Amino acid sequence: MSQEHAHNQRAHDQQSRQIVHRFFGGPPLAVIGRLILLSILVGVILAAIGLDPWNIIESVRRLVAHVWTLGFDVVRWLWRYFLLGAVIVVPIWFLVRLAKTPRGG
Repeated sequence: MSQEHAHNQRAHDQQSRQIVHRFFGGPPLAVIGRLILLSILVGVILAAIGLDPWNIIESVRRLVAHVWTLGFDVVRWLWRYFLLGAVIVVPIWFLVRLAKTPRGG
């Protein structure tokens, strides 16, 4: 009886690990590490454009007002960098999606 209980416990533990792995989309520590690094990178970018995490609404208001006062030069500047990045990002995304598509049988 105790062997059966131990076997059931191991099966339950393995199922729990699979659920956690599926929820995180990978090993939890690796995913958390990537999230930390990505958060730092995005934080640096947001700080560079003047956003303050302690007063985000006022920071966004100031950013919108600043963009408005600069006129469409900022929009053209953002559009140019968007297109430049999209030339790389979108094809890579598309190839990754194609690679992950289940093969019909």
